[in-house]
Amino acid sequence: MILPPFHCLTWDNAPLTHLEQVQQLLDAGANWIQLRQKNGTEREKRQTAIAAATICEKYKAILIINDSPQICLESGANGVHLGLKDCPVLEARKLLGEYAIIGGTANTPEQAGQREQEGCNYIGLGPWRATQTKENLSEILGKTGIKNVIDLNLKIPIIAIGGIALHDIEKIIPLGVQGIAVSSGIVAAKNIGEAFKEYLKQIILCLGKNVA
Repeated sequence: MILPPFHCLTWDNAPLTHLEQVQQLLDAGANWIQLRQKNGTEREKRQTAIAAATICEKYKAILIINDSPQICLESGANGVHLGLKDCPVLEARKLLGEYAIIGGTANTPEQAGQREQEGCNYIGLGPWRATQTKENLSEILGKTGIKNVIDLNLKIPIIAIGGIALHDIEKIIPLGVQGIAVSSGIVAAKNIGEAFKEYLKQIILCLGKNVA
């Protein structure tokens, strides 16, 4: 599966609502958004997801729902991202079907290998460094941790995530990841559109250098 190299995640503590974040990301040119709404009732999360899916469909952008295959199904989103303690991948696949995108979090080479065996379409590998967007943070990976997973030569894309700043991209892309995921670095910025474009420009530049 070929994934875009830049994944954007919404955040509960951003200055804007999740839908406002989604709209501004789409207006900036984002084509892959993960709706990561942790706070609120299931009804509220479902309503947000349905609205976000409608907006993303208009922009022809991919929408991934964090944690909940059921909300993914009910909203019409393109897929779900599952943490290690969330719904098993096989159950999510049975519910969502073979064409749904299922991503899985991994923090170690063993977990990454498990994700591939489970049938995930991609791995969200991290955290790169400490991040304010996630509680109960797993072990920080840094360059060594990411390279240990890349060296497994897995057949599914690896997306680096977790506290990634603009200046980190030139350190991470050469390690061999297929993309970068960012949350607070963009959606907590004073101008989401400008922050998105700065990250995207740096990702494209580093990917070009990596290919060369």
